[in-house]
Amino acid sequence: MSTIIRHQGIIESLDGSHLRVKVIQTTACAACKIQSHCNASESKEKVIDVYDKTAARQCQPGQTVTVTTEGTMAARALLLGFGLPLLLMMVVFFAASALALGEGLSALLMLASLVPYYLIIWCLRHRIAKRIQFRIEL
Repeated sequence: MSTIIRHQGIIESLDGSHLRVKVIQTTACAACKIQSHCNASESKEKVIDVYDKTAARQCQPGQTVTVTTEGTMAARALLLGFGLPLLLMMVVFFAASALALGEGLSALLMLASLVPYYLIIWCLRHRIAKRIQFRIEL
């Protein structure tokens, strides 16, 4: 059984089956009653694109909804965004070091390897969006 991740949000815009939902991501401190007197609290606004034909028919801009996704989707996104780039950088760094290119050049090659990786991710963004999906709960 997979974990369901839920966030409350407000529908910002609606275009056919495409909903843009503004979610306020908060730390545990940000929900605290005395957060205005504390420097540890933090919150961020995120906009999530949701493609859901059924929900789009029932929603209005400004409406409060719950955005959900499965934990496996979040794990897949983390792997694509952080795990694979880290692995790529390590492989490139150790390969360049093994070729005795020096630490400075190895580090530059390691960082440069991220450019084609993220260009490929950007080119495949529509395929990735089909696999990492969000749903709306009313």
